[in-house]
Amino acid sequence: MASSVDQGDNIKYILVTGGVISGIGKGIISSSLGTLLKACGYRVTSIKIDPYINIDAGTFSPYEHGEVYVLDDGAEVDLDLGNYERYLDVTLHRDNNITTGKIYQQVINKERRGDFLGKTVQVVPHITDAVQEWVQRVARVPVDSSDQIPQICIVELGGVIGDIESMPFVEAFRQFQFNVGVNRFACIHVSLVPEPRTTGEQKTKPTQMSVRELRALGLSPHLLACRCATPLNQSAADKLAMFCHVAPAQ
Repeated sequence: MASSVDQGDNIKYILVTGGVISGIGKGIISSSLGTLLKACGYRVTSIKIDPYINIDAGTFSPYEHGEVYVLDDGAEVDLDLGNYERYLDVTLHRDNNITTGKIYQQVINKERRGDFLGKTVQVVPHITDAVQEWVQRVARVPVDSSDQIPQICIVELGGVIGDIESMPFVEAFRQFQFNVGVNRFACIHVSLVPEPRTTGEQKTKPTQMSVRELRALGLSPHLLACRCATPLNQSAADKLAMFCHVAPAQ
């Protein structure tokens, strides 16, 4: 099947995923990574994917999902986009926030117009293609004062790897990594390394299982960002390198 992804641009993409628990800090990792890249002279943009069926965060109860952030164009979005704007000194737009509801609404509207020419509309390839096209389109939108196309796009996938809700997005990026070329795509997996008080040692098994799940879905992390109560010791790092298919330096 021919890819709908335009390989003509040179934008590089970094996918940030999370494992073990939600709320592990993917947003701060993404924002901090963008700040480091900007300090190196790159133009950076960000996209947040929220795998809920709501069109946006505007109707959420603040008790359930926290505070809503309002962008310059009036879009009510996840608070992570506020972090992106502050850390990266950029102005984002409503399309920088992708939700399952937005993607399905777009695909269903196309089907009603007859854009699919009578084909059976399915999650693969129609939903996954829509995700890839959306990411690539938004990645090309200037977001800073230079008014130039960004060089790097950081995409944060909300939730935890293995969630049913995020499966179409994971499959979309499994395809995307090959469609844009492996030299233009990287995956960073943020995971928890707990340190139970009863044992006093860092446990790598939850991260091992999370990475195994990610790799089973077709994505292999290039970097592991391990969240732990104390700095990751060398023994735990070596064990993660052995079982997670990454080099110790990664």
